[in-house]
Amino acid sequence: MIKRKRPLSAFNYKAFTLVELLMALVVTGIILAAVATLAYALGTVNDVTDDSSQIQAQVRYTTLRISDLIRHCKLICAVPGGDLALWRADDNDNGQINISELVYIEKGPAGDYLRLCEFSSNNPVINISDIDSLITQWWLSYGCSLNYTLMIPQCGNVEFLFDVSPPNSRFVSVSFDVVQNNVTRQYQINAALNGFAGNLLDQSGEILSSDDD
Repeated sequence: MIKRKRPLSAFNYKAFTLVELLMALVVTGIILAAVATLAYALGTVNDVTDDSSQIQAQVRYTTLRISDLIRHCKLICAVPGGDLALWRADDNDNGQINISELVYIEKGPAGDYLRLCEFSSNNPVINISDIDSLITQWWLSYGCSLNYTLMIPQCGNVEFLFDVSPPNSRFVSVSFDVVQNNVTRQYQINAALNGFAGNLLDQSGEILSSDDD
């Protein structure tokens, strides 16, 4: 027996209408927009987190480095031009300040960054009164050059506070502001000298040619 083929019109085919296609496109667009918004939000959160982590790492490193430097230095020599000059250590044990033993904590003309300035030289002996502002480039007459270590590239309102005026200071406070997530936060580094070399100072505040004590 031969079966007859049913005509195509006999099958119940149902296609999407134009309205259904448009609705599907609209729903798909909404889902894609939501996914894109979520991806952007997650990326922004990651960027903010990375930025905050970097700032916190800079602050921690600066706090440790500066507090350690102040605690172990011999003298707070001066604040020439607003920057802090320290006699870091008596490396050659001669009881005098050699220029390579001098370190500046520089805050910049506008107090908007923190960096360390150390000297490379043939190591001449200098007096406290010889220590001048960095912008005068006074060290050039000694044949010196500067090595910089940037601590915090962007901050504000950097200030140095002392218990008494240098070179008789035994306590230093370094304060500065950092903008983090559009919020200004204030930080403070406090340190006291462990080995104050005040016995080397004469009445004029200069280093004695030798320790008479």
